[in-house]
Amino acid sequence: MWLGYLCSQLVGFNRCPEDVMSEVALANRESLQAASALRAWYLVAVLTLFYALSFVDRQIMSLLVGPMKHEFALSDTRIGLLQGFAFASFYTLMGFPLGRFADTGDRRGLIAGGIVLWSAMTSLCGTAKSFFSLFLARMGVGVGEATLSPAAFSLISDSFSPGSLGVAFSVYSMGISIGSGVALLVGGSLVSSVLRMNAVSLPFLGTFSSWRLTFFAVGLPGLLFAPLIKTVKDPNRRNLMRASDGRPLNLGLAATFREFRRRWQSITGMSFAIVFQSVASYAFFAWAPEYFQRVHGWTVAQAGHCLGAMVIFCCCSGTWVGGALCDYWVRKGMYEGPLRVGVLSAIGAGVLFAFALTAPQFRWSWEAMAPGLFFISLPGGSAYAALQLILPNQVRGQISAIFLFILNIGGLSLGPLLPAILNDYVFKNESMIGVSTALTMGLACTLVIATLPRIYKPYRRDFLAMHSRPELRG
Repeated sequence: MWLGYLCSQLVGFNRCPEDVMSEVALANRESLQAASALRAWYLVAVLTLFYALSFVDRQIMSLLVGPMKHEFALSDTRIGLLQGFAFASFYTLMGFPLGRFADTGDRRGLIAGGIVLWSAMTSLCGTAKSFFSLFLARMGVGVGEATLSPAAFSLISDSFSPGSLGVAFSVYSMGISIGSGVALLVGGSLVSSVLRMNAVSLPFLGTFSSWRLTFFAVGLPGLLFAPLIKTVKDPNRRNLMRASDGRPLNLGLAATFREFRRRWQSITGMSFAIVFQSVASYAFFAWAPEYFQRVHGWTVAQAGHCLGAMVIFCCCSGTWVGGALCDYWVRKGMYEGPLRVGVLSAIGAGVLFAFALTAPQFRWSWEAMAPGLFFISLPGGSAYAALQLILPNQVRGQISAIFLFILNIGGLSLGPLLPAILNDYVFKNESMIGVSTALTMGLACTLVIATLPRIYKPYRRDFLAMHSRPELRG
């Protein structure tokens, strides 16, 4: 032992001071990089939690279709409007000014305000006296949730390198699966419990049907989590467009439009593809609980528990694999990798869900649905990464708002609505909800496959242009 110690000391004495200083500098740099990575992943974890909370509030209505139809005498079409269009209308319109604020203002403050608003409006859904008052409350939920994604996209893009952005966005997008799964798991038990209760009297609000308590139970806890955003560090903005003297440029609407026009093929193609993909996703999540109740005779609790567990496991793993595959292809020089993930997703989901929702036996339906959820979740993060990888910092929030506008006015509105219209006006049979949903998802996946390969070449061009422009480095 002593001999080893002496040898190490002799070796140390023979080393040059420059070598020692170089090793110290390297150790300090590695320490800083580790600390930066830890902060970045903590940021993603907090944002994922918020995204999950937003989807709990968004998804819970799918478990309340029965009591809402009974109390308000609603058709499937009106239920589809409540789940989709009511939420999407103000969500999409507010995205533009909120995206601008995310590019220039306090991103953390924007998120905190949004959480408070959407949590309060979710609770307000429980006080609705008619279809129209419930419609207005759902619009308010959409306004609050419109604050999150533009700011989150900007924060995450400033915290990770291009080669790891796919996984980072995939983890964030797991909030969709976690939130939807928790809403189904916990919400299934909650709804089942409150439906067995008598009417409830609340101070200042009067007497209400017990199912309305569900909105209070999922809405109010969000208020407790809003201060958590202050525990994350707001990263320095990267990939800024700069003037010749190195100062960051303050881009107005005209400059933002120019940046959009430079990439119009890529952005337009991705926007339409994500509309089609989201039509398939939202159609399933809006009507799957009701499908198992109407077609297979499940209770609300059974549908919520089984679907919730499957959504959390299959969708989270699919989102992770899609992000990892996206990053792998980008690092290998296949820069259209995020788009290829979308094509792979549409092929698998289209085939599997067409069978799952029309299978004559429950076991066959269940066995096809699990891998179908895996495939439909593959582009959950890579779709967002694809957009950020070709945009300069100053326009990410605004163009992301355009992207989300197209996604939501198309996907979020039509996904829940199309199966309902088919059910009410084509099949005129509630028990055909599985076939209506399968037709919607199959058509949507086919359109994704037809759209994305057409923009591989322009997307590669835009990616290379973005990462070779000297004014956008750093």
